Amino acid sequence: MSRAGRRSQLVRAGSVPAAGRDCTMAPDPWFSTYDSTCQIAQEIAEKIQQRNQCERRGEKTPKLTLTIRTLLKNLKVKIDTLKDLLLRAVSTRQITQLEGDRRQNLLDDLVTRERLLLASFKNEGAEPDLIRSSLMSEETKRGTPNPWLCEEPEKTRGLGFDEILQQQQKIIQEQDAGLDALSSIISRQKQMGQEIGNELDEQNEIIDDLANLVENTDEKLRTEARRVTLVDRKSTSCGMIMVILLLLVAIVVVAVWPTN
Repeated sequence: MSRAGRRSQLVRAGSVPAAGRDCTMAPDPWFSTYDSTCQIAQEIAEKIQQRNQCERRGEKTPKLTLTIRTLLKNLKVKIDTLKDLLLRAVSTRQITQLEGDRRQNLLDDLVTRERLLLASFKNEGAEPDLIRSSLMSEETKRGTPNPWLCEEPEKTRGLGFDEILQQQQKIIQEQDAGLDALSSIISRQKQMGQEIGNELDEQNEIIDDLANLVENTDEKLRTEARRVTLVDRKSTSCGMIMVILLLLVAIVVVAVWPTN
């Protein structure tokens, strides 16, 4: 990697101050581990090439083989550490999902390198030049843009690690504020639903009371109707008796009244 590209990556990782800034920011542990892992991968490729050259000359290579095995183990440990750091950063929302995806792409590239290096190491006599030249050669890296820089959005370009972290924290705070607002709206809707339910219960009680009142009134009306019918019958009987009495009186008067 060129010196300018290396410095640009370190500025974003916070290892060196950016132009116009006096303070030195703390480096990002993930990028520090990523850089050291890339160095181990490059060293493995060089050792494999050196071993193959020695074998072509008929020289013994037990020491180189042991060194390569040790470096491969260290490479695996470093990659596992990167996975854990990335998982922790994403789960605790220290970084955004977009940045998590970017780091995952870098990590996938390292895993691919590990597999190719392991295959080249196990294949005795195979040249790792293609792996070394395409993935880890310093000369090739000088002509290949950093994938992190290529995918960097305009809004984070030129920012330091602390500034990017503050930007991410601001985004997280805005998301939290949105979730709080949504929670408040849901709470109000729940309260309105409860109030509507209470109002319906009260209306149902009123309707039940009205039904009971109507039933009692209907029973009273039926009772009064029976009384009116009974009184009417009695009134009719009394009228007939009076008429009969009047007729009897008239008959008696006519009978006793003297005739001329």
